[in-house]
Amino acid sequence: MSIVVHPATSYDDVATMVGPKRPDANVCWCLSYRLATSKENRELVGTDRGKRVRKLVRQDPPPGVLAYAGDEVVGWAAVHPRSDTSFATNRKIPHVDDLDVWSLWCVRVRPGHRGQGIVNALIEGAVEFAREHGAPAIEAYPVDNRGAKVDLTMAYVGTLAMFERAGFVKAADTDSVLNRFPRVLVRRDLRN
Repeated sequence: MSIVVHPATSYDDVATMVGPKRPDANVCWCLSYRLATSKENRELVGTDRGKRVRKLVRQDPPPGVLAYAGDEVVGWAAVHPRSDTSFATNRKIPHVDDLDVWSLWCVRVRPGHRGQGIVNALIEGAVEFAREHGAPAIEAYPVDNRGAKVDLTMAYVGTLAMFERAGFVKAADTDSVLNRFPRVLVRRDLRN
Protein backbone atom coordinates (compact mmCIF):
# COMPACT_ATOMS: atom_id res chain seq x y z
CA MET A 1 0.00 0.00 0.00
CA SER A 2 1.35 3.40 -0.98
CA ILE A 3 0.96 6.20 1.56
CA VAL A 4 1.17 9.85 0.54
CA VAL A 5 1.22 12.81 2.92
CA HIS A 6 -0.23 16.23 2.08
CA PRO A 7 -0.78 19.48 3.97
CA ALA A 8 -4.01 19.40 5.99
CA THR A 9 -6.15 21.68 3.84
CA SER A 10 -9.29 19.51 3.84
CA TYR A 11 -11.58 20.29 6.76
CA ASP A 12 -13.57 17.09 6.17
CA ASP A 13 -10.44 14.92 6.30
CA VAL A 14 -9.14 16.66 9.43
CA ALA A 15 -12.58 16.16 11.00
CA THR A 16 -12.43 12.46 10.10
CA MET A 17 -9.12 12.16 11.94
CA VAL A 18 -9.59 14.37 15.02
CA GLY A 19 -13.22 15.51 15.13
CA PRO A 20 -16.01 14.11 17.30
CA LYS A 21 -18.76 11.75 16.20
CA ARG A 22 -21.28 14.39 17.36
CA PRO A 23 -20.51 17.93 16.10
CA ASP A 24 -21.48 19.51 19.45
CA ALA A 25 -19.23 17.24 21.53
CA ASN A 26 -16.46 18.97 23.43
CA VAL A 27 -13.37 17.08 22.23
CA CYS A 28 -9.80 18.16 21.56
CA TRP A 29 -9.87 18.56 17.73
CA CYS A 30 -6.08 18.63 18.24
CA LEU A 31 -6.39 22.20 19.50
CA SER A 32 -5.21 21.72 23.09
CA TYR A 33 -1.62 22.57 22.21
CA ARG A 34 -2.35 24.54 19.03
CA LEU A 35 -4.16 27.29 20.90
CA ALA A 36 -1.74 29.72 22.47
CA THR A 37 -3.31 29.78 25.94
CA SER A 38 -5.02 27.26 28.20
CA LYS A 39 -7.73 29.87 28.85
CA GLU A 40 -8.58 29.98 25.15
CA ASN A 41 -8.59 26.17 25.06
CA ARG A 42 -11.03 25.98 28.00
CA GLU A 43 -13.34 28.65 26.59
CA LEU A 44 -13.55 27.20 23.07
CA VAL A 45 -16.25 24.52 23.41
CA GLY A 46 -18.60 22.39 21.32
CA THR A 47 -19.08 23.37 17.70
CA ASP A 48 -16.79 26.40 18.13
CA ARG A 49 -13.82 24.03 18.20
CA GLY A 50 -14.71 22.66 14.77
CA LYS A 51 -15.22 26.20 13.49
CA ARG A 52 -11.71 27.11 14.65
CA VAL A 53 -10.27 24.10 12.82
CA ARG A 54 -12.17 25.15 9.68
CA LYS A 55 -10.34 28.51 9.85
CA LEU A 56 -6.97 26.89 10.53
CA VAL A 57 -7.09 24.60 7.47
CA ARG A 58 -7.53 27.71 5.30
CA GLN A 59 -4.43 29.39 6.71
CA ASP A 60 -0.92 29.20 5.33
CA PRO A 61 0.54 27.08 6.72
CA PRO A 62 -2.36 24.78 7.63
CA PRO A 63 -2.35 23.07 11.05
CA GLY A 64 -0.64 19.84 10.05
CA VAL A 65 -0.45 17.04 7.52
CA LEU A 66 -2.72 14.17 6.50
CA ALA A 67 -1.76 10.70 5.26
CA TYR A 68 -3.74 9.02 2.49
CA ALA A 69 -3.99 5.47 1.20
CA GLY A 70 -5.46 6.15 -2.21
CA ASP A 71 -8.33 8.58 -1.63
CA GLU A 72 -8.88 7.51 1.98
CA VAL A 73 -7.49 9.62 4.81
CA VAL A 74 -5.68 7.30 7.23
CA GLY A 75 -3.50 9.54 9.39
CA TRP A 76 -2.93 12.97 10.91
CA ALA A 77 0.04 14.81 12.36
CA ALA A 78 -0.22 18.22 14.03
CA VAL A 79 2.82 20.34 13.18
CA HIS A 80 3.26 24.10 13.31
CA PRO A 81 5.74 26.76 14.41
CA ARG A 82 6.23 26.42 18.16
CA SER A 83 5.62 30.17 18.49
CA ASP A 84 1.97 29.57 17.46
CA THR A 85 1.41 26.89 20.08
CA SER A 86 1.19 26.59 23.84
CA PHE A 87 4.67 25.03 23.75
CA ALA A 88 5.96 28.59 23.34
CA THR A 89 5.06 29.28 26.99
CA ASN A 90 4.78 25.78 28.46
CA ARG A 91 6.73 25.74 31.74
CA LYS A 92 7.14 21.94 31.73
CA ILE A 93 8.70 21.67 28.26
CA PRO A 94 12.01 23.59 28.04
CA HIS A 95 13.37 25.60 25.15
CA VAL A 96 16.73 24.14 24.17
CA ASP A 97 17.85 27.32 22.40
CA ASP A 98 16.47 30.37 20.58
CA LEU A 99 15.87 28.70 17.20
CA ASP A 100 12.42 29.31 15.72
CA VAL A 101 11.63 25.59 15.74
CA TRP A 102 8.45 23.85 14.74
CA SER A 103 6.55 21.52 17.07
CA LEU A 104 5.12 18.11 16.18
CA TRP A 105 2.76 17.13 18.99
CA CYS A 106 0.17 14.68 17.72
CA VAL A 107 0.37 11.66 15.43
CA ARG A 108 -2.78 9.60 14.82
CA VAL A 109 -3.57 6.65 12.60
CA ARG A 110 -7.13 5.49 11.98
CA PRO A 111 -8.16 2.17 13.49
CA GLY A 112 -7.85 -0.60 10.94
CA HIS A 113 -4.76 1.03 9.41
CA ARG A 114 -2.28 0.69 12.25
CA GLY A 115 0.90 -1.36 11.85
CA GLN A 116 1.29 -0.41 8.18
CA GLY A 117 4.05 2.18 8.42
CA ILE A 118 1.69 5.16 8.36
CA VAL A 119 3.27 6.71 11.48
CA ASN A 120 6.66 6.75 9.77
CA ALA A 121 5.16 8.39 6.68
CA LEU A 122 3.38 10.98 8.85
CA ILE A 123 6.52 11.91 10.76
CA GLU A 124 8.53 12.22 7.53
CA GLY A 125 5.69 14.21 5.96
CA ALA A 126 5.62 16.57 8.96
CA VAL A 127 9.40 17.01 8.77
CA GLU A 128 9.25 17.86 5.06
CA PHE A 129 6.29 20.20 5.62
CA ALA A 130 8.28 22.11 8.29
CA ARG A 131 11.40 22.14 6.10
CA GLU A 132 9.43 23.51 3.11
CA HIS A 133 8.21 26.34 5.34
CA GLY A 134 11.73 27.27 6.41
CA ALA A 135 11.92 25.61 9.84
CA PRO A 136 15.52 25.26 11.04
CA ALA A 137 14.55 22.33 13.26
CA ILE A 138 11.51 20.35 14.36
CA GLU A 139 10.77 19.14 17.88
CA ALA A 140 8.44 16.53 19.32
CA TYR A 141 7.56 15.69 22.92
CA PRO A 142 7.03 11.91 23.09
CA VAL A 143 6.89 9.67 26.12
CA ASP A 144 9.92 7.65 27.14
CA ASN A 145 8.01 4.44 27.77
CA ARG A 146 11.10 2.18 27.58
CA GLY A 147 9.12 -0.39 25.60
CA ALA A 148 6.12 -0.53 27.96
CA LYS A 149 2.64 -0.42 26.47
CA VAL A 150 1.15 3.07 26.12
CA ASP A 151 -2.62 3.49 26.41
CA LEU A 152 -3.99 4.24 22.91
CA THR A 153 -5.78 7.38 24.11
CA MET A 154 -2.43 8.78 25.23
CA ALA A 155 -0.32 7.41 22.37
CA TYR A 156 -0.89 10.53 20.24
CA VAL A 157 2.42 12.05 21.45
CA GLY A 158 4.40 9.06 20.18
CA THR A 159 7.29 7.30 21.84
CA LEU A 160 10.96 8.14 22.09
CA ALA A 161 11.86 5.02 20.08
CA MET A 162 9.46 5.99 17.28
CA PHE A 163 11.07 9.39 16.88
CA GLU A 164 14.62 8.06 17.20
CA ARG A 165 13.88 5.73 14.28
CA ALA A 166 12.86 8.86 12.33
CA GLY A 167 16.21 10.56 12.95
CA PHE A 168 15.26 12.69 15.96
CA VAL A 169 17.66 12.88 18.89
CA LYS A 170 16.87 13.45 22.52
CA ALA A 171 17.65 17.09 23.30
CA ALA A 172 16.27 17.46 26.84
CA ASP A 173 14.27 15.95 29.64
CA THR A 174 11.03 17.71 30.55
CA ASP A 175 8.90 18.09 33.66
CA SER A 176 5.90 16.76 31.74
CA VAL A 177 4.41 13.32 32.39
CA LEU A 178 1.72 11.60 30.33
CA ASN A 179 0.10 8.28 31.23
CA ARG A 180 2.71 7.91 34.03
CA PHE A 181 5.57 8.11 31.52
CA PRO A 182 8.06 10.99 31.41
CA ARG A 183 7.99 13.07 28.24
CA VAL A 184 11.24 14.03 26.56
CA LEU A 185 12.07 16.69 24.02
CA VAL A 186 13.45 15.28 20.77
CA ARG A 187 14.69 17.31 17.86
CA ARG A 188 15.69 16.92 14.24
CA ASP A 189 17.88 19.56 12.65
CA LEU A 190 16.61 20.67 9.21
CA ARG A 191 19.42 23.04 8.25
CA ASN A 192 21.35 20.45 6.24
